[in-house]
Amino acid sequence: MTRITRLDAPLVVGSGVAGLTVALGLPRVYVISPPDMGSTWWAQGGIAVAWSSDDSPRQHADDTLAVSGGLGVEQIVEILTKGGPAAVENLIALGAQFDRDPDGELLLAREGGHRTRRVLHADGDATGAEVMRALLAAVESDDRIVTIPRRVLDLVMIGDRVTGVVTSEGKKREVLLAPAVVLATGGAGRLYSHTTNPPAVTGEGIAMAGRAGARLADMEFVQFHPTALDVGKDPMPLLTEALRGDGAILVDAHGRRFMPQYHPMAELAPRDIVARAIFWQYDRGLGGAYLDASSIIDFAGRFPTVNAHAHSVGLDPSEHLLPVSPAAHYYMGGIDADVNGRTSVPGLWAVGECSSTGVHGANRLASNSLLEGLVFGARVSADVSVSMVEPMGEPIAPKEAFDLPLVAGPALEDLRQIMWDRVGLVRTGPGLWEARNSLLELETVLRRTVAGRVAVELSLMVTLAALRRSESRGGHYRADYPEPDPMQEHRTLIDPARAQMTGVS
Repeated sequence: MTRITRLDAPLVVGSGVAGLTVALGLPRVYVISPPDMGSTWWAQGGIAVAWSSDDSPRQHADDTLAVSGGLGVEQIVEILTKGGPAAVENLIALGAQFDRDPDGELLLAREGGHRTRRVLHADGDATGAEVMRALLAAVESDDRIVTIPRRVLDLVMIGDRVTGVVTSEGKKREVLLAPAVVLATGGAGRLYSHTTNPPAVTGEGIAMAGRAGARLADMEFVQFHPTALDVGKDPMPLLTEALRGDGAILVDAHGRRFMPQYHPMAELAPRDIVARAIFWQYDRGLGGAYLDASSIIDFAGRFPTVNAHAHSVGLDPSEHLLPVSPAAHYYMGGIDADVNGRTSVPGLWAVGECSSTGVHGANRLASNSLLEGLVFGARVSADVSVSMVEPMGEPIAPKEAFDLPLVAGPALEDLRQIMWDRVGLVRTGPGLWEARNSLLELETVLRRTVAGRVAVELSLMVTLAALRRSESRGGHYRADYPEPDPMQEHRTLIDPARAQMTGVS
């Protein structure tokens, strides 16, 4: 018999910036916190916000839309940028400490795609850790918030409404029923062999929403960070975009700068352009790619996290060129959600990277992701608090949630390599078909575990969405269709078939 527990308040799945922001806005809430740290902790980049007197939310919105590949939704982008200053003020009120100048004014950095300096940082390149420190301190001091250390395997439904989750604690399974469920589970970077994302970022929330029949959006749009330290580590250490904002340049093995030939903004071009330029440096035998940060004064003091990563492999950023490669970093696709996080399935909300609202379009502007979690997390909590429904009836869930072992075998690494080779930065029709066929060959084996099932479901959806979009736009680049097609300037929506459900008993 599976244990069933009825909760008296909403359930938030995920404990990063988005999930904790939702939790802090609710009168009472349960937060499921997975045992592994998610992406927020690892975020070196800062929080983009129109803070200075010569900036404005309108300019921030214009920059966000400019890099979105024509798919950013203006109304939603304006909600993000207008809500930015207040969201940062709230975070500071919770105790977050951002870098300041000698006069006590907040320091603002410039990153790729931004016309001006508007990015807040903490401890140079440890913004995510500082944001999490402040949020967790607030959560831990608030007795309205109950944290449950579990892993979530699937959603539970009563009729057509999401009413809870199936959790695991070791080999034990437990069903938690709640009046509302919010997914804040992060992205899906671990689908790729080259990624900056930690092991917990597997796309589980997106996959379980799809199995519940929730509409998914923009699954083809994956953002590859241009500069991950290429020293054989998994995940790959991130070399924050703020390095280039402070004057670091990209060079080949002979020290020759190459970005000016790819874009007028050179190293500060939008991420997709810089990432593909680095890819071509390797693919076309043009001398590889290295980050030259020797011009940055007091590198260790300005960027202690990057400095530690480099020194751990015997590199000194003030003296050595740093080998870089693009890596899967952020997912613009995910669970289709409105401005309040509502999905197409009643009882289910999504927020943060697992959601796809149209705020990033086909390509995310640097340092808008932490801001997204803060701004839209607050909106979700406000909506959930007036939309709860007590679960009544017979709960059902996918049978596999109770039967499968959790950890995938070596076939998962095969999948990650297929995705990198064929569904990565530069895609082609034949390559995508090869990926589809290879994934289908692995599917039977992968579906024998929870992790494998998630990976193959999402990978197939990303691949098929990329096949359908026969153009290049934002984070999706087709070498056989290298230009954008005005007729395809629209979002991609997918309505997955609901998984076969079984009664919970």
